[in-house]
Amino acid sequence: MAIFGFKKRKDEKLEQNAQVTKSAKDKRPSKSSLVGAKKISGNKAEKVVVSKVIAPSLQSESATSSASVIIRPRITEKSGVLSQGGVYTFEISNNSNKSMVKKAFVALYKIFPVQIRIINTPAKNVFVRGRHGSVPGMKKAIITVKKGEKIDFV
Repeated sequence: MAIFGFKKRKDEKLEQNAQVTKSAKDKRPSKSSLVGAKKISGNKAEKVVVSKVIAPSLQSESATSSASVIIRPRITEKSGVLSQGGVYTFEISNNSNKSMVKKAFVALYKIFPVQIRIINTPAKNVFVRGRHGSVPGMKKAIITVKKGEKIDFV
């Protein structure tokens, strides 16, 4: 087995895993990342158990996070007709929900939506010009605003 280097690679992987676990032990979470910590008293030493850690991307609301939720406006014939009545269509990220879309919409356009509907469009297999292919799926948000309010996509 030593001829092909399998044993050497295996030893290198074991060393890397040892270094990773060693560096993970050295890093301790900061006090700001600990939420709802509980103290458990043992025989002599006290241990701190972290019950919940908030991701840093969710801690602050900014324009960059709203830009990652709303990807782009979905401009089609149907959405153009609907936009005359105050209904706008956007492509959104796959892991977003209505509350995230609402916060992002308010941050980007400074308009409070009346209604938000979300549609999850599945991926589809297609056959075009003798070749098999696929159309990727996406998530769309249909946002209704008050009468008289408009958004310009310039």
